[in-house]
Amino acid sequence: MSARTPRTNSKPHEIVERALELSRADGCVVIADERSTANLRWAGNALTTNGVTRGRTLTVVATVDGQEGTASGVVSRSAVTRDDLEPLVRAAEEAARSAGPAEDAQPLVGGVPESPDFTDAPAETSSAVFAEFAPALGEAFARARGGGRELYGFANHEMTTTYLGTSTGLRLRCDLPTGTLELNAKSPDRSRSAWAGRATRDFKDVDPAALDAELAVRLGWAERRVELPAGRYETLLPPTAVADLLIYQLWSASGRDAAEGRTVFSKPGGGTRLGERISELPLTLRSDPAEPGLETAPFVVAHSSGGDQSVFDNGLPVSATEWVREGELSRLTTTRHSAALTGLPLAPALDNLVLDGGDGRSLEEMVAGTGRGLLLTCLWYIREVDPATLLLTGLTRDGVYLVEDGEVVGEVNNFRFNESPVDLLGRATEAGRTERTLPREWGDWFTRAAMPALRVPDFNMSSVSQGV
Repeated sequence: MSARTPRTNSKPHEIVERALELSRADGCVVIADERSTANLRWAGNALTTNGVTRGRTLTVVATVDGQEGTASGVVSRSAVTRDDLEPLVRAAEEAARSAGPAEDAQPLVGGVPESPDFTDAPAETSSAVFAEFAPALGEAFARARGGGRELYGFANHEMTTTYLGTSTGLRLRCDLPTGTLELNAKSPDRSRSAWAGRATRDFKDVDPAALDAELAVRLGWAERRVELPAGRYETLLPPTAVADLLIYQLWSASGRDAAEGRTVFSKPGGGTRLGERISELPLTLRSDPAEPGLETAPFVVAHSSGGDQSVFDNGLPVSATEWVREGELSRLTTTRHSAALTGLPLAPALDNLVLDGGDGRSLEEMVAGTGRGLLLTCLWYIREVDPATLLLTGLTRDGVYLVEDGEVVGEVNNFRFNESPVDLLGRATEAGRTERTLPREWGDWFTRAAMPALRVPDFNMSSVSQGV
């Protein structure tokens, strides 16, 4: 046996405490993220791979006071053991001493009650999370095979436990389960494709048979093909597409950028558009860390500074926030620094998003009430064109369908679109029932969303796309 064996089994809260003890900086924040993941993948109606992984990432934020202000240094490393701590802490301190004063410097957060489970072991996931889902998926494979279609996709479940400790005495913890399912059905000749996705906390509320049945209907719609030119069409955007657009709007809602005249939320001549009506519908766009089924961290966790987050705000409690209230813009994202700089209310960014205020109708009912229009499946490859208007471009994917007299009559070609989510909220004539959804484009970064379908009378399909 060697004289010294690395201590690889240190508990996360012990790692946090030891890093804080080692700190020689004026202030210190330590974030330990313990992650475990379980996944399944399948192709051609058969499972291909499955696996479980575990890992730890430790982030140390050191703050150093100087005559010109407070500097910060941030270092993150994976697979950190107790023996790796001192070099990591010293690296963060050196980064702080080498940096100039931090523009976003604020006193580190204090006075937040300790999480009662701070010293408990991290929550973990395993293949057991698929105990009910996997057999049901196998039955869906058999049903799809008998129906002449092939299923492709993956299911992923991640459990992240975050431990946050600071030199001001904060000891906080949160457990975040995140599950995603993406399912593609294809015709054997690959000429037709349909997609469905779900976000879940535990896979107990996901029904593969229902998803396969939904995709079978869509593949049937695609048996008739209709070519349409570019143009403006009445369009039904399903919840997943609405989520992708409004998540990007949230990411673009920096209060500081708006106050400095750089965004769609800037008022001509100076100031912001807070208080302006941006939708004629009584829509409320909101975030809430305690939203049932979409729960997220109840305090700020910032691994770096920039945009709408600051490492100095780590541990700051967050609460329910209405970004748009009954059609009026009511909040823009701010840190403590940017709130003080602009005079705007403090409103930290949150990791979930809900749009309420629709008429409660299902997407199927909205289709039935459509004379002639397009029904989308999802959006893809979304990119910003103009920040001043938040004009976005992107592609439709996995099914655009023509609706006539309340019925889907065939599949049309894909399009490239050019639209601003802010303009869409202003032009939407109907919002349906709010339901949990998985964003197709941003699902790797943002999964906690609940949206209604939207009816837009003149959605801009700017050109025809040859994608499937």
